[in-house]
Amino acid sequence: MSAADTVEEAAPENDCAIGVDIGGTKVAAGLVDAEGTVVARTRRDTPDRSCSPRVVENTIVGAVEELLDRAGDEGRAVSAVGIGAAGFVGADRATVVFAPHLSWRDEPLRESLGSRIGRPITVDNDANAAAWAESRFGAARGESHVVMITLGTGIGGALVIDHELQRGRFGTAGEFGHMQVVPDGIRCECGNRGCWEQYASGNALVREARGLMSARSPVAEDLLARVGGDPSRLAGPLVTEAAREGDPTARELIAEIGHWLGVGMAGLAAAFDPGSFVIGGGVSAAGELLLDPAREAFRRRLPGRGYRPEARIVQAALGPDAGLIGAADLARHESGPAH
Repeated sequence: MSAADTVEEAAPENDCAIGVDIGGTKVAAGLVDAEGTVVARTRRDTPDRSCSPRVVENTIVGAVEELLDRAGDEGRAVSAVGIGAAGFVGADRATVVFAPHLSWRDEPLRESLGSRIGRPITVDNDANAAAWAESRFGAARGESHVVMITLGTGIGGALVIDHELQRGRFGTAGEFGHMQVVPDGIRCECGNRGCWEQYASGNALVREARGLMSARSPVAEDLLARVGGDPSRLAGPLVTEAAREGDPTARELIAEIGHWLGVGMAGLAAAFDPGSFVIGGGVSAAGELLLDPAREAFRRRLPGRGYRPEARIVQAALGPDAGLIGAADLARHESGPAH
């Protein structure tokens, strides 16, 4: 029996929930049915971090109210609202302890929104929401033990074990990006050195590419041409585009990110023994150019290699919708009769 079969066995056809995914640049919201299909969506720009919590709250409420109106027009019932936030969410699933891109510090978000939205509200970390969506409806559907890794500016992550999200004692499990993989390595924004995300993330990819470009290395000529000779204009998607078009340096850079991705996953396999690793986030758009080197490094570093089953390593299937789909589905289950 799959995870999809164990929860919401008799959901009405028109039963929907609203999921809100709050990122550094946009607030994406969707009306999501019981099968994980986004039937309506809207988006807003994320308020600047200098804005007060009330401004962010108003942005969320505006998006939710728009979707509630659209649901009403279509005769759909909305049972709950789920919020996926980039940051630390407390074990109470109600408080955003810290959000790096917003002004939230110990923000009682569920309480603040509850009186205005008029639906049960669930708050969770955005990577948790994405992992839940991929395990319920996406690349790991039916898999009982899943590690989700999101490669963006940094590295986020989440754990699903026995079809249940594992949030940790204080609600902040899954911060895989800050595991140390290189003693005394590159300084990380968290204050430590050698963190995984300094070697296997979008920031790492851009840093290495700009280093070659700034040195005027002949191997970076194609990348330099793509940004008019200005390394500061380089972004991760451009490196991925160049790699797909056959640029050998871009391919080498992505393969290096893939290598470090595999190194970190081997450590996670030793700790959690998952059946699947699901790789999401913007850097995952490189597809097999990233995943093939990751699988190779994973096999070489896996403890007991050759004598144990290996986890699948797959690209996420739901793309940028994963966060809002997962947030909506978690909210639906949290507000159900069993809760």
